[in-house]
This record gives sequence, C-alpha cells and structure tokens, in this order.
Amino acid sequence: MSNDVFRIVMRRIMPVLFLSYVVSFLDRVNIGFAKLQMSAELGYSDVVYGFGAGIFFIGYFLFEVPSNLMLERFGARVWIARIMVTWGIISGAFAFVDVIPWGPLPELFGLPHHEFSLYALRFLLGLAEAGFFPGIILYLTYWFPREMHARTVATFMTAIAVSNIIGAPLSGALLEGLHGTQGWHGWRWLFVIEAIPSVLMGIVVFFTLPNGPRTAPWLTEQQRDEVEKAVARSHAESHHVSTHSIRSAFTNPRLWFISLTNLSGIIILYAVSFWMPTIVHEMGVDHGDYFTTGLLTMVPWVFGGISMVLVARHSDRTGERRWHLIACYVASICGLLLLSQMRGNPVGSVIALAIITCGSISYAGPLWSLPPIFLRGSAAAAGIAFINSVTNLGGHIGPDLLGRMRSGAWGEQGAFFTLAAIGTIGIGFILLATRGLKGLTQTTDNA
Repeated sequence: MSNDVFRIVMRRIMPVLFLSYVVSFLDRVNIGFAKLQMSAELGYSDVVYGFGAGIFFIGYFLFEVPSNLMLERFGARVWIARIMVTWGIISGAFAFVDVIPWGPLPELFGLPHHEFSLYALRFLLGLAEAGFFPGIILYLTYWFPREMHARTVATFMTAIAVSNIIGAPLSGALLEGLHGTQGWHGWRWLFVIEAIPSVLMGIVVFFTLPNGPRTAPWLTEQQRDEVEKAVARSHAESHHVSTHSIRSAFTNPRLWFISLTNLSGIIILYAVSFWMPTIVHEMGVDHGDYFTTGLLTMVPWVFGGISMVLVARHSDRTGERRWHLIACYVASICGLLLLSQMRGNPVGSVIALAIITCGSISYAGPLWSLPPIFLRGSAAAAGIAFINSVTNLGGHIGPDLLGRMRSGAWGEQGAFFTLAAIGTIGIGFILLATRGLKGLTQTTDNA
C-alpha cells in the first residue's frame, strides 16, 4: 500500500479538521479565563463556576449519539458545519449572560437569574457541540486504515494543546487589554471575539470538506479506490468478530470498559484544564496581570502537545496500545501527587501541571485506535459516540469536583489526591478493556 495517497489526504482534510477543533476547544474552555473577571463581577462562587463549567457535558452527553447518527445520515460536511455555526453563536452569547431574558425559568429552578443563565448557556453549548469530536473520529475511519489511527487521531487532537497554547495568552491579553473598552469588561470581549472563528470555520467546512473518499474532488478515481480498499482491508484483517448492529455494540462489554477508561482520563483532563488559569493565577501572579497568567498557563500545553504526538507515533510504530495507555495514566497520577505538595511553589506547580497535561491528553491516540478494531458501520457511529458521550460526563464531574472540594474541608490538596485515585481506577479499566484484544502489539509495515 502506497503512503503517497494518504499524505495527500492528510494535507487536504487535516488542516480543516485541526483548525475546527482548535476553535472548538477554545470556545469550550475560555470560561476558565473569563472566570478570573466574571466571577467577581457577577458573584459566582467556586461551586457555581465548577458546576457551570461542567454542565456543558450534560448537554453534550444527551445529544452525542443522535448527533453522530445524523452525521452518518446527512454527511460530515453539512453536519459538522451546522455544529460549528450554532456553537459559535451560543458561545458569543455568553457576553450577555447576565441580561438574557429567560422569563420564569430561573424562578422555576429556584436560582438567581445570572446563575441560571450561566448554567443554561453552558448546557446549550454542550447540545450544540455534541457529535463534533466523535463525528471526526468516525470520519477519520473513512479515510485511514487501522494501523494509522493512533497517529491520525493524535494529530487531530493535538489541537487541544494548540488551542491552549494560543488561547491562554490570547485570552489573558483580551481580559487585560480590552477591559473597559466601550464600557465592557474584558471577559465580555473575550467571549465575542473568540466566538467569531467558530462561525467562520463552519462556513469553511461547508464549502471544503468532502463527505468521504468517493466525493473528494482532489483524488483521482484510482486514488479513491486505493483509499477505500486499504480501509476495507484493515477491517477485514482484524482478529476480532466485527460488531455491526447498534444493539450489539451497546451489549459488548469492551465498549463499556473503554468508556470507563476514558471517563477517568477525562475527569482529570477537564478538572485541571478548566481550573488551570485559577491555579496558575493563585501561584503569586499580580491580581490584574492576566497576560502573565496566560503565558504560564500555556507552558504545560506546549509539553502536552509534544508528548501527544510522540506517544501516538511510537504506539503506531510498535502497534502497542495497552502499555502506552497505562504509562500516560501513571504520568497523570504522578503529576497530581506532585501538584498536591506544590502549594506556594510556582516552578514546581508548573512542572506538575505539565506532567499531568502530558499524561491526560497523550493517552487519546492509543485509546481511540481501539474501537475500530471491533466496531463497524452503524455500530461504529453509535459506539464511538457512546464512548465519547459517557466519558464526557467526566467533563462535568472533574471541574465540579475540584470546585466543591476547593470550597470544602478537604481543600485543593484533597481534590488532587481524589483525582489521582480516579486515575488509578482507570488503569484497572485499561487492563479490562484490552484483555484478550489481539492486534495490540504487532508491528505493521505501514506504521
């Protein structure tokens, strides 16, 4: 099999997918920086912020599987564009979080207006974005054979690190530089300005992204056949009985073990990423120096992005998945234990955050290479969405847990110990998810 055609595919579709995920993740986590100002202005406690940051993933969870099935029905081009435009509009609406009229709903839920508005917008943002990530994971299986999945997914997911590398200093600069412009606080400008790229990328996706190899105008007929045959061959060579029906996918224990593995990793990832600007700001940065906070927050993501690429490449080159996953989880656990002892030590805290970040994003490439081994067709669409929807509940649990524990008797140190324990449980699920799964250690010629 020639790799030339896959280099063409990579050059054509990956920049669009990569940039889309960069702006997606930017809109998802910029509330971490906005909190530095908006919490004081609107009176959000750590508990309110933690719950509001995490409720995004409840909406994500509810609409994840239906969204992925609709992507398979309507095509990636239309559905991904729809997702991006709607989440961009909702993300920009956060600038008006305290003035949006919700009618009797806040009173019905027994919440102050500004608190209800935070929860409602984060929930709606989750509904709007649901299906984007698992849709891309499914979409990549149309283009690349199984032995290329880890590096392909990791290349795409490196956008998480890039989004934070760009977004952290940018968000800090917007908070600091635009504060007071036209009578608006910096956090309002932050939401409006960072929402615009999502809408623009949605338009780009609609006009440039093919639904699959067969509709790609930049491939010759021979190249289209080559891509489709390579993908089909990698599926046929799987050592496992393929699961095609949606019902059988949900009754497959391996699907549940992979979901629980990812759940533990996502709890750690989002607990730390949503709270990282606050953790960094509290290390001794001057109260109004948000740009410095952004620069320091950027550092762990630089190392995380490098680690993610290296781990995925090595995993694909060796064909090994299980121990790559375990090594990433061990790194996260060690980083959390180190961070719990670094209160008041800025250098040590940044090093600990870097270790956590490396572990908590680098496991994604090896993990997402597992479902295509035993899922096909509609089962793959539903199964991949199910893994992501269940595990993204960790995006609610993590920030909420850290916010509540920071305000409780256990404090921040207790929260880091708890997250380390969750990571340890995750290692157990890795062993269960990969038990008896062949094709985890062979080296391929095309890796």
